[in-house]
Amino acid sequence: MTTSITPRTGDSYAGTLAVTALTPIVWGSTYAITTEFLPPDRPLFTALMRALPAGLALLVITRVLPRGNWIGRAAVLGLLNIGAFFPLLFLAAYRLPGGVAGVLGAVAPMFALGLATVVLAEKPNGRKVIAGLIGVFGVALVVLRANAQLDTVGVIAGLAGAASMAAGTVLTQRWGRPEGVGPLAMTGWQLTAGGLFILPLAFLIEGAPPALDSRAIGGYLYIGIIGTAAAYWLWLRGISKVPATSVAFLGLLSPVSAAVIGWIALGQALSPLQMAGLVIALGGTVFGQMAGRPRAATVNVAAPTASASVAAQTAPVTTAAATAPVAVAERAEPVTISEPARPVLATVR
Repeated sequence: MTTSITPRTGDSYAGTLAVTALTPIVWGSTYAITTEFLPPDRPLFTALMRALPAGLALLVITRVLPRGNWIGRAAVLGLLNIGAFFPLLFLAAYRLPGGVAGVLGAVAPMFALGLATVVLAEKPNGRKVIAGLIGVFGVALVVLRANAQLDTVGVIAGLAGAASMAAGTVLTQRWGRPEGVGPLAMTGWQLTAGGLFILPLAFLIEGAPPALDSRAIGGYLYIGIIGTAAAYWLWLRGISKVPATSVAFLGLLSPVSAAVIGWIALGQALSPLQMAGLVIALGGTVFGQMAGRPRAATVNVAAPTASASVAAQTAPVTTAAATAPVAVAERAEPVTISEPARPVLATVR
């Protein structure tokens, strides 16, 4: 049995999005942690350390394993969200200087919109498409440089990584969760499956693990516990409560977060054009949520007929002797009393 996912309305919708937005904000800190704390030129080992230890720890904590068709589903989601996404992300970052990888990653909401139309049967939303284009433009202003050069392999890797993450996000909502299984266990399944996929690649391509000092160990603990386990738990929790396309738009906050952290913590200057890009990217993110927010629609219910209120309008009969039977010429038929009509709120996506 699978637990279906129902988008919410009102304050719970905005609150869920606000909490879920912490995930891409934390992801944005990964860039600074990687450059300042982790060994260089080991993208697959870094991806492995992000996923597998955290996944195994969550399996031990939750003590829940996938069963039946969820073994295959967990493997597919782990591959899309972790196993393929992480290596493709790092490959694009290493081969595309000037922040081009960040721009390609910002295309993920557009992929999610297209996939949701096919997989979730969601109607295309023109406002969300516009919001996605605004977000990509804003991110481009933040991370692109005039001397940025394109590399074919890097571009393909960046687009494939964005598509992989978008597909994982949409399928996570399409399949929901097994009955009685929470987001924490689902996070453990996906991180473990993705980490096991990366494991042989890391050793075949990069060889033995590098020597780690205390600084690197601290960096790996941060990206494993905070940047991956906790962040992906919040991400999957968000997908279970609001539309997947709305969650996908929050990914635009990751390069914005990276730029702000680099400015504050690393002293990386931001030009006025980059500051404008930050505002535009944030505007695209907010507009994407407004375009996809569930609304409450009022459905009119027909008013009760006059006969429905007969019993309520009938005056009580007083008899001389309370115990004496009362003769009635015709037996009254039972009357069903309807409550006054009230507007009914129906959720409309």
